[in-house]
Amino acid sequence: MNDIGFGGPGPRRIPIWRILGWGGAVLLVLTPLVAMQFTREVNWTAADFIFATVIFGIIGALTELTVLLTNNWFSRVGGFVAVLAGFLVFWSNLAVGMIGHEGNVVNLLFGFVLLIAIIGAWLSSLHRNIMPAAMLAAGTTQCAIGLLAGIWGSDFRGGVLTILLSTLWWIASLLFAIGAKYREPVG
Repeated sequence: MNDIGFGGPGPRRIPIWRILGWGGAVLLVLTPLVAMQFTREVNWTAADFIFATVIFGIIGALTELTVLLTNNWFSRVGGFVAVLAGFLVFWSNLAVGMIGHEGNVVNLLFGFVLLIAIIGAWLSSLHRNIMPAAMLAAGTTQCAIGLLAGIWGSDFRGGVLTILLSTLWWIASLLFAIGAKYREPVG
């Protein structure tokens, strides 16, 4: 049995995780459209729907890429957690800002957190032990921002939230470190 159905001739089946994942993304994007039919509190424009579609498309593509490029479940779950961490940093910063409000200049620092994770993922093709270090660096950078700009700065609650979210990067780092010890074939 392979990932897209049973081996041999005949039609190929789409794995259930793909149907659930992409179907869930479509439902999430369409939920505000349904809500708009019942309340004036939700008022999305076409640009909002396009933006949400792009964001969920990127998350879906990164999830597919994680499945394709990882060779064991520790690394896969680490990838899923890292994608979740990146999404939460991006989305919460965009929606309300993690430290203070969305216009607070300190929130631009979270771009460095995402950049560390992205560069680490890109460099991981050179050496498998780079991912754990990159996720550890992303989490530590995010924690430092939360501590310095949030707790010791102007927004205690935002700082605590930032530090709590940084644990996702550390969990991803641990999972990637465990996964790096396994040498199973991809697939």
